[in-house]
Amino acid sequence: MNVYGIIPARLQSTRLPRKLLLAETGRTVIEYTWRAASQAKSLKQVIVAADSDEFSQVVSSFCGRCELTGEHPSGTDRIAEVARRCCPDGDVFVNIQGDEPEIDPANIDAVVQALVNCPDAQMATLATPMTSLEQVNASSCVKVVVGGDGRALYFSRAAIPFCRDREQSEALASDHPWLLHLGIYAYRAEFLHQLTQLPPSRLEQLEKLEQLRALEAGARIQVAVVEHQSVGIDTPEDYARFVDRQRSRTGSFRA
Repeated sequence: MNVYGIIPARLQSTRLPRKLLLAETGRTVIEYTWRAASQAKSLKQVIVAADSDEFSQVVSSFCGRCELTGEHPSGTDRIAEVARRCCPDGDVFVNIQGDEPEIDPANIDAVVQALVNCPDAQMATLATPMTSLEQVNASSCVKVVVGGDGRALYFSRAAIPFCRDREQSEALASDHPWLLHLGIYAYRAEFLHQLTQLPPSRLEQLEKLEQLRALEAGARIQVAVVEHQSVGIDTPEDYARFVDRQRSRTGSFRA
């Protein structure tokens, strides 16, 4: 089975423009992500799918592969273009978020294995137990409800499942009923192309969650639960904390 990891890369972002090219540590954010993803045992190759020539130059500098794409409404569409044009032998494609430079390679292998282990699934993704009520009630933290067989039942920005007869704090301490969705996906090649041909669905537009398009289309999304949650970079404060973590690990930065 040929599995490709693809990192969709967009030059501009709303809260932190050009964040993937920030390089205060001596390496760009996209290089950290690419290097981490390249350690995953399940991937044949890691490709950056980018919207700017600047990425081509940066990725070439660390000997990575970058493919330029046209304009797309989402990273999934960008991935589908690269998959169709550059990876005709691909069986599975993994969508790896470029702004997660500390992603655990084992999590990439876990999402691939979840898809491989469930022949009925068209997609797979990851979740991790929530540890605080702040996460549970934050609309920025996407929750997923999973069936006993690992199938995703629903994704929401709301606190699902809802505690009717108990306090949230009690449920969190005893049952840990909430799962935080992690933004990594593995797609079977045929379904990836089908998904990007579908219009945005009703629930997707309400929640602003693209994975709901797949559920509304009748797809099975298999969910694997992992312990390690990588930290994404969305704001200047997030990047500053990342720089501090790198400094504490290495003591110095690459010249």
